[in-house]
Amino acid sequence: MLNFFSSKAQAVSFGMIGALLAGIGGLTTSAAPPRPDESDVPITEPGLRGFASEQDLDRFAAKMAARERVRREANAGVVYSLDVAEPAAEAAESESITNTQEAGVDEGGIVKNVGDFLVVLRRGRLFTVRTGNGALEPVDAIDAFPPGKEDPRDTWYDEMLIHDDQVIVIGYSYGEFGTELNRFTISEFGELRYHDTHYLRSGDYYSSSNYASRLIDDELILYTPLYAYWSDLDVSLPAIRKRDGGAQVLVQPEDFLVAEPYRSGRFELDMLHTVTRCDLSTPALECSATAIAGTWSRAYYVSRQAVYTWTGSAQSDWGSRAKSTPGQLYRIPLDGSRPGAVQVAGAPVDQFSFAEDAEESVLRILLRDVGNGEGMWASEFSVGGVSLATIAFDQFNRGSSALVRQHYRELPEVEGWRLHNRFVGDYVLYSAGAYREEAADSFVYAVPVDGRDAQRIELRHGVTRLDRMGSDGVVVGPSSDGKLGFTSLSLGAQAKVADTYMLAGASEGEMRSQAFFYRPDPGSRDGLSGILGLPISRRLERDGSEFLGSGSAIAFLRRDSRNLSRAGELAARSENAGDDNCIASCVDWYGNARPIFMQGRIFALMGYEIVEGGMANGRISERRRISFAP
Repeated sequence: MLNFFSSKAQAVSFGMIGALLAGIGGLTTSAAPPRPDESDVPITEPGLRGFASEQDLDRFAAKMAARERVRREANAGVVYSLDVAEPAAEAAESESITNTQEAGVDEGGIVKNVGDFLVVLRRGRLFTVRTGNGALEPVDAIDAFPPGKEDPRDTWYDEMLIHDDQVIVIGYSYGEFGTELNRFTISEFGELRYHDTHYLRSGDYYSSSNYASRLIDDELILYTPLYAYWSDLDVSLPAIRKRDGGAQVLVQPEDFLVAEPYRSGRFELDMLHTVTRCDLSTPALECSATAIAGTWSRAYYVSRQAVYTWTGSAQSDWGSRAKSTPGQLYRIPLDGSRPGAVQVAGAPVDQFSFAEDAEESVLRILLRDVGNGEGMWASEFSVGGVSLATIAFDQFNRGSSALVRQHYRELPEVEGWRLHNRFVGDYVLYSAGAYREEAADSFVYAVPVDGRDAQRIELRHGVTRLDRMGSDGVVVGPSSDGKLGFTSLSLGAQAKVADTYMLAGASEGEMRSQAFFYRPDPGSRDGLSGILGLPISRRLERDGSEFLGSGSAIAFLRRDSRNLSRAGELAARSENAGDDNCIASCVDWYGNARPIFMQGRIFALMGYEIVEGGMANGRISERRRISFAP
């Protein structure tokens, strides 16, 4: 596969990450995109057009296949290819326990709430735990893969979503060379039953920062990349098949999007970035897809109104001699209106580089001069200057026009290739560092999106996480003396440090966004008071294990009128970590620990343990714990 690693198993070697870090200067850009050919289809309305017929699509594929042959010859026979496979009862009201980027847009995760139950996805299995009526007890467990699967070891089951009584498990199968989508049902008693399996033709969607799946009301939205095998396009087109069934191609020629400048075939496009939408309200799974031709680099963001996908390489064009090869940013409205694209100079780092403002009908995006987006480990590496682009919805057209300088705000540059960024309220926050952060002289920039000057905020610790606490921001990161710092940022007319708490002898146990959760107190104005939870590790060496989950406890902090204080910890018991007879997905790629605030109760999920805590006088203590280990 066209990726940093051919499989997730290989990515466990962090020595390989070190090799990538040594080669950070190798981030490259491409030649400027050519001028578009004469349009072969009359354009009567704004927006991005697909192809008018299969013949038009075949002609474009032939141009790209010719370019592909030239590249293969230049690579002395080295060919990157991707094999492809041939083509209830009403649930109780559930509570969102996932730290999501956008309200109303659920993200695939490892633990969800279904009425009176928690559902946990771990190491190739699903588990249910009863929490209703004050209970805390394991109920059921089932393999997260279909019964009779020939070799479950070839699939990684990473994400789970809940829709009514459906439990949807999403993973990548190296045996089927596609995204595996398994559906289960959960009964009113918490019992799990396998329902069906579908495969989407795709490459490995894994990202070290983003999640592939989203759920908005009844609609499941999936992002998957697919290698564009132009000489035999039929095996590259997005398709779905039911287990032991025939394949159905999901895109028609009009759903195949190519930005106008790239229709000539002179620009190298080796990936199809696919957005698949499935209706979960019907008995049979009904899906459609949009395919975007682009480069390996990508970033993916979903709002309540649209799906955004960026692809391309980037280099600043603000220098007098520098050339720009802007990537393309695509907008796919969820209301069925016409998609659009616009050329953008620079690269987003991950999904947190985006924020849609539906009231003002604009998208804001933080960009760095050079980067490859958020494919496997790519979000860890970017370099150069920083800018904030503001794009009106009506600027998304055929991709032949580019944002001009007035659409960008040049922001203060930061040193380091690991950029952290997050939109919080009317600000965007960003900071940068290396893999092993140096905590001395750390700072974060807070940039008002209304055009006021960026504000530099000095910190007592490094930066590994930016997030929200009510209307304020929070910065988390290590200090040089072995402490884990939490800084609350007040984001009013001026951004400033509200308070900092330093947790001794601790480091972050997980890097995934969902590992953090802040619950405002009921009735708290703007969420100024509440409680936060975060997995921590007492092992201070930063060897990369935090990317896979190394949390030994969940630390809780109280926040009272913006002042932070330690509330305590709920810790795991290592003696319970026995052999679980794991046969599939035996690495916790999306972590294994989460703070859970639900129905007025506090839980800590750590591996196969769930610990319930009680809060009294600002301190948390253990009430009980269970193990649901198989």
